[in-house]
Amino acid sequence: MSMGAYDEAEHERREQKTSAVDADFDAERPEYSGSLTYDSGDSAEALLDKFQEMKGD
Repeated sequence: MSMGAYDEAEHERREQKTSAVDADFDAERPEYSGSLTYDSGDSAEALLDKFQEMKGD
């Protein structure tokens, strides 16, 4: 078969494969418990100073 030739059997196989719905997964979302902390870190000026220092200016 040359490139670009239409293969009806391949088209049918792909159509069946893409039209099937996979419902074998758990639809419920897991529940997580715990805490989250956020460290805002240094100020923008301190971060810019650190960046300039690392950059070598």
